[in-house]
Amino acid sequence: MNLIYEDNRIYAKNEDELLLAEVTFPKRDEARVDINHVYVDESLRGQGLASDMKLEAYKFIKKKGLLIVAKCPYAISWFKKHQEYQDIVINVKTKKES
Repeated sequence: MNLIYEDNRIYAKNEDELLLAEVTFPKRDEARVDINHVYVDESLRGQGLASDMKLEAYKFIKKKGLLIVAKCPYAISWFKKHQEYQDIVINVKTKKES
């Protein structure tokens, strides 16, 4: 699946231009974005694509030097399960302080 990267969105469409998967992260301010939406077409659900999209968004946002505020329930849950990606997330913390 070919992903299309925009400033505040990563998505994929099929050959008929039907949206297959999407994660959106509008800017909150100069330093932060809100991950507010994750979508996977019903035909592709259950294959780990939503998780793959979250990881792509994390890497893309980190490369831009921004912080993440997880707003949608899936994003919050994903970051709680993937502690190794919480370094730039400011509202989800599950690591125990040493």
